[in-house]
Amino acid sequence: MSQSTPLLWHVHPSNWWAGMAHPELQILLHGKRISHLDVVLANAHHLELKEVVRFPNKNYLLLYIDTQEAPPQTFTIQLKQEGKVVLAVPYELKLRNRKASPSFDAGDVVYLLMPDRFAMGESYKKKRQMYAGLREDTWNRRQPYSRHGGDLRGIVNHLDYLQDLGITTLWLTPVQVNDMAEQSYHGYAITDYYEIDPRLGTKEDYCHLVEEAHHRGIKVVMDMVFNHCGTEHFLYRDPPTDNWFSFNNQYVQTAYRTSTPTDVHATLWDKRLTTEGWFTRHMPDLNGKNPYLADYLIQMTKWWTEYTHIDGFRQDTYPYNDFDLMKRWCHEMEEQYPGMNLVGETWMSDNVGISCWQKDSKLAAPLNSELKTVMDFPLTFLMGAAVDEETDEWFNGLARLYAYLSQDVVYADVNHLLTFLSNHDIDRFQPTETKAANLTRYKQALTLLLTLRGIPQLYVGDEIGMYGIKGDNDGLLRKDFPGGFPRDKQNAFSSGSRTQQQNEYFCFTQQLLHWRKQNKAVAYGRLVHFPIRCGCYVYARMLDEQTVTIILNGTGQAQRLDLTPYSEVLPQKKMYDVISKCTISLRKTLLIEPRGILILTLP
Repeated sequence: MSQSTPLLWHVHPSNWWAGMAHPELQILLHGKRISHLDVVLANAHHLELKEVVRFPNKNYLLLYIDTQEAPPQTFTIQLKQEGKVVLAVPYELKLRNRKASPSFDAGDVVYLLMPDRFAMGESYKKKRQMYAGLREDTWNRRQPYSRHGGDLRGIVNHLDYLQDLGITTLWLTPVQVNDMAEQSYHGYAITDYYEIDPRLGTKEDYCHLVEEAHHRGIKVVMDMVFNHCGTEHFLYRDPPTDNWFSFNNQYVQTAYRTSTPTDVHATLWDKRLTTEGWFTRHMPDLNGKNPYLADYLIQMTKWWTEYTHIDGFRQDTYPYNDFDLMKRWCHEMEEQYPGMNLVGETWMSDNVGISCWQKDSKLAAPLNSELKTVMDFPLTFLMGAAVDEETDEWFNGLARLYAYLSQDVVYADVNHLLTFLSNHDIDRFQPTETKAANLTRYKQALTLLLTLRGIPQLYVGDEIGMYGIKGDNDGLLRKDFPGGFPRDKQNAFSSGSRTQQQNEYFCFTQQLLHWRKQNKAVAYGRLVHFPIRCGCYVYARMLDEQTVTIILNGTGQAQRLDLTPYSEVLPQKKMYDVISKCTISLRKTLLIEPRGILILTLP
């Protein structure tokens, strides 16, 4: 290739599929001073080049191609100068082979993990090769903010553990390239949306993970970030226009005020600061109002869905995004993949604010986000106090949950709330070793999580009592799973290596997860609950002829509970307790042990 021949650095996406619901294909070409070249589609059948967009930055061409009538084929994108081909790019329009399958819903239990911190499956020699050439080219497990060496193969190696535990859906923090100088192990500073981070593996490794998970009945959710990327992304290093990023590509810090987009009293400036301010100095805010960027992002998620056969998405920092972009994304994903579940991270402290982001929200009308599932942060923030405090009838302990759940009228669909005890951004449910030693605390919380409304999510290590406090160091929340790395002193994947306490955690979690998979009432049934009496919270999930009744004692004393008020959720005088595996007699009263738990079903 001569010095005058253009160099092509990126072709996004690298391929596409025939027969997509949205027939317009956008192809972004990024290369050395290519914008002046003419574009011709050679050997193309029933393809129409509708538009060629040329930006102020001469290193870009943006093509829009109509694929409405096009069959699968390989054609050539020819870039010409004065009629002469100076660059030929083979391009494949593939035959679709993605089979429609149910997405994750309230019948599932999601397991969240961070690939860098879960397990290393590659050898040291291979890992050094995987890290070579990247800005952060080593790993150091002693440093909480450094890379620790986990990878996709490590996850595949432990899918049997997850299947045995009983989870049905796997959510990984972002796996795309984060080629930043430091502190991007978490995955949220993406520098190439179309590539897997080489330190984790390859696109083929990710496809293999999805396939192996599916073989075990486990669905896979991809974590996605539309709001921002890393400063080493080529679109930031060499932006097509001066409005590809918010505030004319210049750093302005967001205020992190997620309430302002739906606040009827908020100023225009404060709303703009939330949705257009940069997440951090090293994570520039993508301008979702730019129509070309919007096409790029939406199309990219379809590409990953087709290429890997994933089962859904979790979208990071949802309220920070441009509202119209996200609504369009939800609409087009439903159009292309009917029934696919999309979860938005709606980090707010009140249910009213969160409810406004859910599809068909009564409070947000006439606006409609089209987002199916929102994250129930307020429930998470209540859960610790609910099981720690002595419960009274009005304000403390389990009474907090009764009061909160009695406000569920604000939600358009309570079965599409993602519920969780903790995640990678907040204190673990067991913040300290002392709290973790109190297994009853976890048992009550897990029972609530798995039997109340919504889609429950566990955070890696919950099932063995891992603990940690955020403080000023997110790395303390993201400790390595014991046994996932060479030379670990303990292997918590194996019951023989776990401590007695860890095995008690694991066995209780496993028991409830496997029971829940067989019980549709706790997944899809209506929730019926009663005010607190004698420090006890009684509620039921009811579906058709099936009733599951849960009784929790929120006090440190045994309670004699008069059963008269609960007759509508106690259909028989004898019911089976899932936890003790005993039949319980239900006459006039029932003695509930201190901090006791009953999950009652029909015999």
